[in-house]
Amino acid sequence: MLSLERLRTLDALARHGSVSGAAEGLHITTSAVSQQMSKLEREVGQQLLAKNGRGVRLTDAGRLLAEHAARILSLVELAQSDLEAQRGQVVGELRITAFPTAARGLFPAVLSSLRAEHPALRVRSRELEPAEAVQAVIRGDFDLAVVLDWYNKPLPVPEGLAKASILDDPAEIAMPEDHPLAGRDEVDLEEFAEDDWVTWGESEFCHEWLMYTLRAKGIEPRIAHRAEEHHTQLALVAAGLGVCVAPRLGREPTPPGVRTVPVRQRVHRHVYAVWRADADRRPSIRAAVEALRAAGRAKS
Repeated sequence: MLSLERLRTLDALARHGSVSGAAEGLHITTSAVSQQMSKLEREVGQQLLAKNGRGVRLTDAGRLLAEHAARILSLVELAQSDLEAQRGQVVGELRITAFPTAARGLFPAVLSSLRAEHPALRVRSRELEPAEAVQAVIRGDFDLAVVLDWYNKPLPVPEGLAKASILDDPAEIAMPEDHPLAGRDEVDLEEFAEDDWVTWGESEFCHEWLMYTLRAKGIEPRIAHRAEEHHTQLALVAAGLGVCVAPRLGREPTPPGVRTVPVRQRVHRHVYAVWRADADRRPSIRAAVEALRAAGRAKS
């Protein structure tokens, strides 16, 4: 009989494309991955891996078995979900992730609520950027992720994932308190065409959104500084080094010397949760989504 653990290793190899990637995704060593694959090859009596330069590739037999492994693991997940649903108890372990400001703005209330209402549930959390979090849920590294997209730029969500809205998060423009527009009730993005901008890392989804949005308005922004954390961005703004987009979720406290002003076009992020559709009936998933929605309502 084929070992489920070894099929999981093969599935990880197929998804990650390398022994090191599979090891990282499974949280085991590369030698453990190699050992599992050697045992699986002996079980099936066929070669599943072949040398490919310094790495490996799946053989035809390896790809065939990997396709079956993906379906088998999905059925196992569905069976576990159905058993949990039949038992109707929120128990076991739940691994959740969120982008940094959602982790800061939502997780304290959400994790406290889940601990109080479901003491038999063990929750593990970690910060991840949205695109990385989606892939982590698909791989099975996490059970649920809190992600975002912008009102004018959706985040691609692959098939096989379920999703639920948590809240719409308004974004404002943060500027030094002595900025010429700091006394306004509303501003337009076009009014900052000559300002230096503080933004996220170049490959991050929010940075791509900012470039897309400003360029659509005919603005080629002057990027002066980059910082992953919103509070670092706001500290740079407070020092008079530029302006930035400042969503409200997880923003407080705003440092002295910074003024935030709403954008007239009502710029906002849509925050939502995603999880694998085959785990949709798990009581722990449903409990986490309800806790997130409650925390989102409290922020609205």
